[in-house]
Amino acid sequence: MKILILCTGNSCRSIIAEAILRSMGHEAKSAGSKPTGRVNENAKRLLKERGLWSEDLHSKPIDAVMNEEFDLVITVCDNAKESCPTFGPKTKTLHIPFEDPDGKPYGEFKKLFEQMRRRLSEEIAPAG
Repeated sequence: MKILILCTGNSCRSIIAEAILRSMGHEAKSAGSKPTGRVNENAKRLLKERGLWSEDLHSKPIDAVMNEEFDLVITVCDNAKESCPTFGPKTKTLHIPFEDPDGKPYGEFKKLFEQMRRRLSEEIAPAG
């Protein structure tokens, strides 16, 4: 399944979700309504520790993916849900909000990862 994950900054939550969904065998991308242009260092550390980091995980605007077709668009914050563009009649949307750990201790990133892994696994079957 081709999946797009949207949040505001595209520096943490959507990047982590993209990595998790890729590990489940999906073609996943992420973008932000107001991207920071960088990946949060704790998010990067977390993904490296779990063997999920890839150099092509980076912060980018929604415009960078607007010409692509997706089977599913997931918003992981309320701001992204409100500003989510329309991707066409075949694209399903799903809102799964997660608290932003930016600026919090590293342990909060670990908690977020487990919450995301659990929720995404509940909502989306592994590819294959």
